[in-house]
Amino acid sequence: MTRAAPTTLRPTTPKEVRDAVLDTPGRLAISGAGTARHWAGRPAEVDATLDLSALTGVITHNPGDMTVSVHAGTPVRDLQAELAGHGQRLALDAGRIGRGATVGGLLATADAGPSSLVYGAMRDLVIGTTSVLADGTMVRSGGHVIKNVAGYDMAKLLHGSYGTFGPLVEVVLRLHPVPKATACVAVDGPVADAARHTAAVVSSPLEPIAVEWVSGDPGRLLIRLEGGVDTLPGRVGRLVDLLGDDAREIGDDAWSGHAALTAGQPSTDAPEGAVVRIGCAPARLASLVAELPATGVTAGLATGVATVTVPGAAVAEVHDAVAAVGGTSVLRDRPDALDAPAWGPAPSALALLKAIKTQLDPGARFAPGRFDPWM
Repeated sequence: MTRAAPTTLRPTTPKEVRDAVLDTPGRLAISGAGTARHWAGRPAEVDATLDLSALTGVITHNPGDMTVSVHAGTPVRDLQAELAGHGQRLALDAGRIGRGATVGGLLATADAGPSSLVYGAMRDLVIGTTSVLADGTMVRSGGHVIKNVAGYDMAKLLHGSYGTFGPLVEVVLRLHPVPKATACVAVDGPVADAARHTAAVVSSPLEPIAVEWVSGDPGRLLIRLEGGVDTLPGRVGRLVDLLGDDAREIGDDAWSGHAALTAGQPSTDAPEGAVVRIGCAPARLASLVAELPATGVTAGLATGVATVTVPGAAVAEVHDAVAAVGGTSVLRDRPDALDAPAWGPAPSALALLKAIKTQLDPGARFAPGRFDPWM
């Protein structure tokens, strides 16, 4: 293990992570590629930073079982490149993967992309984890097979934890085949029209992989299909017919604008803006985002997940509006000087969340500040 700075530890093995936790007194921040360092609550002062960016690489790949275990600091784009040689992939397309986001970082921040409509988020793709608790205990949960066990489901618990329960060191993932062909169909229009198109598409037998509306003048609904080389063109034709005369097939480059808005960085059109991730019932999402003072929006009208860029002063208003429809929200990125709430109203399960935190990290050593003001 090397020391990149007096208070920064860069372990290269799970054992070195455990040793760093045991040998370093006080509070610890946990970092990886740094693509989400401004997400959620601002990190409080710590005594040291545990940088897991050197904890990388594939541990075991079982192509026949379509599973892979990797070190938590492995960049997903590197993993995808390695899996592609076997015709396999991690079916996750979160926007910041292109910026070097790691497997552990995507799990810890509960990030996902448009294809979560079919493949789910990281919690649906993870079948096992190994993490380190504050007392140095190495906790293994799940494995290379799916089964029911007693005790905490740590993989689910660590999803969206922002490191507050301890550092992830290994993750076991389920894989999917690389599709033979993909296509993207677009139709322009405001979010209300996109909601009607979405309802028609998801109730059809066309099996879209992703359905996302991207704001603009007037905005654009993007629909991704996957399939065989010979069969996909026919499905594309039926989708265009379903959506009407304005629909047409476009290149996959159309998704780059979507990724730019969801990766967590404020829109270049509004550099002083803040980025908020929101989730609610899909049927309520279109009307919700239409009411927000947003300068940039991506809305998964079939998943109920949206990312909005708003003026910094409007963050609290967004939290309140989302809570009013029974949804949840978290601040993703903001200007350094912005003092805005990172989270909306506290969840009803907050007491349970605090109890688990106390049991796993009684000294509140890990990732202080990320769930401020909840705990």
